[in-house]
Amino acid sequence: MTSVGARAAVGGAGAHPSRSRPVLGLDIGGTKMAAGVVDADGRVDGFVVAPTDAERGPRDGLERLFALGRRAVTASGAATEEIAGIGIGCGGPLDSARGVLIAPLHLPGWTDVPIADLAAASFDLAAVLENDATAAAAAEHRYGAGRGTRNMVYLTVSTGVGGGVVIDGRLFRGSTGNGGELGHVTVDWHGRRCLGCGRRGCLEAYASGTSIAERAREQGMDVASSADVAAAALAGDVVATRVWDETCEALACGITSLANLFEPELVVIGGGVSRAGEQLLGPVRELVHAQAIGPHGRKVGIVQAALGDAVGVVGAAAVAYERLGSGAASGER
Repeated sequence: MTSVGARAAVGGAGAHPSRSRPVLGLDIGGTKMAAGVVDADGRVDGFVVAPTDAERGPRDGLERLFALGRRAVTASGAATEEIAGIGIGCGGPLDSARGVLIAPLHLPGWTDVPIADLAAASFDLAAVLENDATAAAAAEHRYGAGRGTRNMVYLTVSTGVGGGVVIDGRLFRGSTGNGGELGHVTVDWHGRRCLGCGRRGCLEAYASGTSIAERAREQGMDVASSADVAAAALAGDVVATRVWDETCEALACGITSLANLFEPELVVIGGGVSRAGEQLLGPVRELVHAQAIGPHGRKVGIVQAALGDAVGVVGAAAVAYERLGSGAASGER
């Protein structure tokens, strides 16, 4: 288990006067889980992470997640009674209204888990569940790179590819809360099989960190991660450059479709692969501006996310503030 700083300052949007009490944000990823205490300005205290170890099953995983949450509260210096509620972010499919994990693709065996009720019982606080990428979109829109926009697309490019959409200032969730699966936009319908959903040619099958490293190894490179491929491409390695260029082209293809569909002011890209910065964003931006339809598409902003590793926790908290409303401020269940 690793602590990542006592405080991570991640934004400055104005606080609602009735929402002065902090909330606990919990984020469950395929590789790691994280927790932190987040105030209404998006500042995080007591941010901690630990391995998910999803193969150990949901009972063990939730025990460790809730323990991590208590560790975050202690590290933040807040008293438990100061915490107003809990927001939980996790990949889908899930039922956000009922707070149930249906069958998350990155958590095999975590089926029909009533996580919101279990968290509420464990902490004696109101708890809500949201798709993790949708929650991250909320965080970047409310506190991060997307502040001030009305229409924004967020993509997280990491182990997989996820995303969320803000339309007219509101999160798009779809009819059951699982909308915005942007990583499964098709970029080549005869292409690689997607490990996440099983279809062919998904954006995730080309742009995810997993895919970048896998495609490089298929072409003879000895690499452990997408960061290794990015570094080798930057150094001029021919194979790495080919893989990286294909990645940028695939990502640009997906973003062009999203830009044509939603006409956002801004596309925000987060996740581990985005740490390559302009090595990734520069070519993608150039391709999108060349390919998108209409004058707006040719100037849509494409920027790196602002909230870094804390985005999932901040997003879960942002959703808790939104959905619990005055109940979060008062601590009502």
